[in-house]
Amino acid sequence: MTTVLLVRHGLTATTGHVLTGWTPGIPLDDRGQAQAAALAARLAPLPLDAIVSSPLERCQQTAAAIAATRDGQQIITEDRVGECHYGDWTGKPLKKLAQEQLWRVVQAHPSAVTFPGPGGESMPDMQHRAVAAVREWNARLGQDATYLICSHGDVIKAIVADSLGLHLDQCQRIQADPCSLTVIRYTPLRPFLVRMNDRGGGVDDLVPRADGHGHARGRAKASSDGAVGGGSGGEHGTDPVNGATSIQAGAAASSGQQPADTRG
Repeated sequence: MTTVLLVRHGLTATTGHVLTGWTPGIPLDDRGQAQAAALAARLAPLPLDAIVSSPLERCQQTAAAIAATRDGQQIITEDRVGECHYGDWTGKPLKKLAQEQLWRVVQAHPSAVTFPGPGGESMPDMQHRAVAAVREWNARLGQDATYLICSHGDVIKAIVADSLGLHLDQCQRIQADPCSLTVIRYTPLRPFLVRMNDRGGGVDDLVPRADGHGHARGRAKASSDGAVGGGSGGEHGTDPVNGATSIQAGAAASSGQQPADTRG
């Protein structure tokens, strides 16, 4: 099985206020830098086969903080996990956009949304290119790999929806806070959502082990099975019978941010 860590970039001065999109020159602010450093320290015990990042500065800086704890491990830039192209919405205040008729469609029926103006992208196209990138990186790195992708809120939500077999219209039920950690394990049969919007948990259960516990290498076939009856949780979050992993949900409700809105 291949384990993918999805990390949203840290806070910027515009987060929660302006739909930044692909606007260049938006770095992490002091809070975002502190978030990235804290996440890097939390992930330090976990070997990563690759660090992949959106090309946008806020993601590159977050990924760089993580790479800095790993003797400067190379960051691989991947355009397909870059932010949604919001077209004419880019750079506009969220309060103003919330008055647009299209805003309600984004909330209730995102699969029908194409953002207006030159370069505006549809949300299904955004999901397709992001999921394709994940699947291709899974194949490139192999079934024993654990790697990280630093991306954006709407992109992560779309990837999670795909992993759960949800229609894209349900993605607004998912939350991805700044510098949160979402973990998906891809097996030959199905993905398992291991964590979502985690902002403080340890990573012991994600560390590859050779003793049959945790993310043991060479157990891809067994790990395709779901935990019938819910499973015991097992050591390091793994069911001892079939290797299925329990979900460790983040404390999304305490984020203080508008939970389902497009924020960039």
